[in-house]
Amino acid sequence: QVTLVESGGGAVQAGGSLSLSCAASGFAFSRYCMGWFRQAPGREREYVAGISWNGGVTEYADSVKGRFTISRDNAKNTVTLQMNSLKPEDTAVYYCSGDPNMAVLAGGVALTWGRGTQVTVSS
Repeated sequence: QVTLVESGGGAVQAGGSLSLSCAASGFAFSRYCMGWFRQAPGREREYVAGISWNGGVTEYADSVKGRFTISRDNAKNTVTLQMNSLKPEDTAVYYCSGDPNMAVLAGGVALTWGRGTQVTVSS
């Protein structure tokens, strides 16, 4: 059974930092590109960042470029999103998921979705 469990969310003031973690199980993690997505109230889920199976390639949405960093640990089956210089517009529920193909993942087609973790940034 594929399981994705996100954690690390919380409430911070603008300019603060958070580190999100995603624990994955039930699939060949090291063979999958992984990504972080977010969904704000009343908005569609959007792709935030992605990382290739070996960590050699990363990509980011323009809105987070330079502020967020995605990384992975294939030995622990985890993917992390370090978020710095947070802004109120980063407020959303954050999800992780994966696909063998980065382009497919960026299009929102993914394995499954966990419950997500809430990030709230106040001004």
